[in-house]
Amino acid sequence: MKRSMTCAILLTWLLAASLVSAQGLPTATPEEVGLSSSRLARVTELVKGEIAKGRYPGAVALVARRGKVAYFEALGQRDPQSRAPMTKDAIFRLYSMTKPFTSVAAMMLVEDGRILLNEPVSKYLPQLKNLQVSVPRADPQTGRVSYALVPAEREMTIQDLMRHTSGLVYGVFTSHTGVKEAYAKEGVTWDGVTPAEQIERLARVPLAHQPGTAWEYSLSTDVLGRVIEAVSGATLGQFLQERIFAPLKMPDTAFLVPNGKAARLAQPFAKDPVSGEPVALLDVAVPQKNDAGGAGSAGTVADYARFSQMLLNGGQLDRVRLLGRATVAQMSSDHLGDIRVASPILPRGYGFGLGFAVRKETGVNWVTGSAGEYRWGGAAGTAFWVDPKEQMVVVWMTQAQPGPRRGEDRDLFRQLVQAALVD
Repeated sequence: MKRSMTCAILLTWLLAASLVSAQGLPTATPEEVGLSSSRLARVTELVKGEIAKGRYPGAVALVARRGKVAYFEALGQRDPQSRAPMTKDAIFRLYSMTKPFTSVAAMMLVEDGRILLNEPVSKYLPQLKNLQVSVPRADPQTGRVSYALVPAEREMTIQDLMRHTSGLVYGVFTSHTGVKEAYAKEGVTWDGVTPAEQIERLARVPLAHQPGTAWEYSLSTDVLGRVIEAVSGATLGQFLQERIFAPLKMPDTAFLVPNGKAARLAQPFAKDPVSGEPVALLDVAVPQKNDAGGAGSAGTVADYARFSQMLLNGGQLDRVRLLGRATVAQMSSDHLGDIRVASPILPRGYGFGLGFAVRKETGVNWVTGSAGEYRWGGAAGTAFWVDPKEQMVVVWMTQAQPGPRRGEDRDLFRQLVQAALVD
């Protein structure tokens, strides 16, 4: 009897430990929120297997449904050099999972009546007025491609920045040779430059597309951050801290990881397992020259879960409202329509809203999901998705060399989590 009571107490303690709350989000057993414990156990075994194969050092994953955390695991190593184990409070470089923060901040200014989505970006950043567009032209006899500059038919708008239809690109990703060369020549980038330098350099290069005519993943969200700074008078980091991170109780999310928290940073392998090349990620433990709204922040799974749950709740969490319900609905709706997709980065079956990809239908994409789900990821291994139909929030974080394998890791994880839905 005494032994069985001891076992029961131990089992209760283990269950409680496995459901450590994400900064105050309530917890539940998987079955209480319509998930399968045994199927979620498959997720754990899968991740352990991938870690054993050397795909990434470790990972932290969280699944919340109907407002309650049902799965929260830290697996593998936080630092493969020191062999320190992964912890649930590990801090990850978020890269492009910074973009939803910046997008929410912009929509808060929309709700404040300080900006409008259809306003030209040049209203706030005059240097970006009267831009030109680089147009490829093939010689009919030789087939050789050259590039001509033509005036932009209209200015890029705030909405264009948020949905990546501005004509801006990422120099490392674009297939537009003329613009790629121009970005390289002028040193257009998101890191290592001041806000003023970034805009000045962008003003000297052509657009890859006429604004509003094509979706291409880009520096648009960095420019959106510069707009927020121009309107608010604060740095982007200050604005996010005061208007989003502090109200939502996200203590470990910022553009700079202070000395007291730097030991919690998740680290990649010293060398990429595939290429053998040294892995160099953004050093978020030292001040950057600018708060890069598209890629510069760091944070924990627990913090991002609170942010995601706020979106799922229609703009509020724990009686703190950041956005109106209609605003979140607008952000999480497709804003592309029949606009051409000029980059393979956008998954099949998805459009793009104001800050993240939006699944247009349950089919088409090979990974199971629901129409209306919205999601995005970061280059170094992070990802999140919000599924309004299933009332589910999922956050996944690893830290590894940016590249196509990160997408494979995320999709494999996504598929197994989706399979755990049973009610």
